[in-house]
Amino acid sequence: MRPGATIRACQKVCRCLFSGFGGRVNGGQPELLAEESNPLGGLLRSHAELPRGSEPREAPESDEGSEALIEICQRRHFLSGTKRQVTRDSLLTGCHSGFGPLGIELRKNLAAEWWSSVVVFREQVFPVDALHHEPGPAPPGDSAFRLVSAETLREILQDKELSKEQLVTFLENLLKTSGKLRENLLHGALEHYVNCLDLVNKRLPYGLAQIGVCFQPISDTKQTPDGVKRISERTEASLVWFTSGRTAGHWLDFWLRHRLLWWRKFAVSPSNFSSSDCQDEEGRKGNKLFYNFPWGKEPIETLWNLGDHELLHMYPGSVSQLHGRDGRKNVVPSVLSINGDLDRGMLAYLYDSFQLTENSFTRKKNLHRKVLKLHPCLAPIKVALDVGRGPTVELRQVCQGLFNELLENGISVWPGYLETVQSSLEQLYSKYDEMSILFTVLITEATLENGLIHLRSRDTTMKEMMHISKVKDFLTKYISSAKNV
Repeated sequence: MRPGATIRACQKVCRCLFSGFGGRVNGGQPELLAEESNPLGGLLRSHAELPRGSEPREAPESDEGSEALIEICQRRHFLSGTKRQVTRDSLLTGCHSGFGPLGIELRKNLAAEWWSSVVVFREQVFPVDALHHEPGPAPPGDSAFRLVSAETLREILQDKELSKEQLVTFLENLLKTSGKLRENLLHGALEHYVNCLDLVNKRLPYGLAQIGVCFQPISDTKQTPDGVKRISERTEASLVWFTSGRTAGHWLDFWLRHRLLWWRKFAVSPSNFSSSDCQDEEGRKGNKLFYNFPWGKEPIETLWNLGDHELLHMYPGSVSQLHGRDGRKNVVPSVLSINGDLDRGMLAYLYDSFQLTENSFTRKKNLHRKVLKLHPCLAPIKVALDVGRGPTVELRQVCQGLFNELLENGISVWPGYLETVQSSLEQLYSKYDEMSILFTVLITEATLENGLIHLRSRDTTMKEMMHISKVKDFLTKYISSAKNV
């Protein structure tokens, strides 16, 4: 670019960033932006509310709906792996190829909301961390995966002088002394109980929270011969609540209400989340939270009243150091375990948000708009920046400036202006709807003249004009308002 052209481009960028509300759109009359009456314009609605004319059509058959959703999630990088690798069963069991970039962001946002709700804005709940593997001998009947050195195992198997009985003995001893992969986060929290008791001056109740990956053995006759067990990986969010036995029932009811309302808060159809009582083999009572998938209900979180058995088992002969204060009494607390499966919860929200609506871009009646209407707090990307007709270099400079401003304020952005393959607006909007991007900002030549951009909403498909200097505040208020609904 020549020096004179560079100076003119910079002057245009400065004018669009610092000019006032009004301006001329496409050479027309000055347009006033009516933002005083409602700073969010007509775009902020209840998350579950649908705009007129975009009501979801009757849901397709469960198999068709599942296939369509999984295909979108793979194409838009919520899920990774081939179509054969990613199935309903593999997603539910945690035996799949993992998540793509957008899936990782979605799970990160879900975990952040859980952490804020359970830890950050709550008294007497403390974060803890624990090893992915648990050292120590294996108890009888333990089915967890053990961490065994391949070299040690190879040496034992290749020792020709060992009899069959000796070989079995060596292998049993090796398994007993090897650490195991954790199946849940409860054990790690119990290990921290005594040390953290000092934090609260031994006063009950209090809780320990952790988010981490857990591993479980899964028998899969479809994927492996003879039903050999595979490793299931899933990210779990755990709160272990220590309270007196006297108030354990009250607290279990409290956390049940709290967790059910939390899951429903981010849903398009809150009624698909439900709860039911349950009981384990030892007669201990609890609750399960479910999401109603197209094929039926699947558990996403469990709440158990484990009594004092788990603590007494972990600290045998050390009852006095377990005592917490319940009023004037010293008691061994009951343990409430609240454990959510974030991976399955993420899958629930993907199904909850998937909608087929009338496509306003086409005259063909049989073509529907596919959209993931994830809650604004959970959506992996909040806004996409794209350019329309005009001088490419100058428009990209404006986009880059807005991109940096939004990122600095914690708003995730998709840099569509870097795309080299030309796409129509219809194709762009369809792509961004499937990526669950809340808003699309279109920077055009008019932006260089008067600072006005086109803002398109995912949920309403409405397009509005807005001054570029107001975009950051608008998005911040929109997301903040959605968080408080």
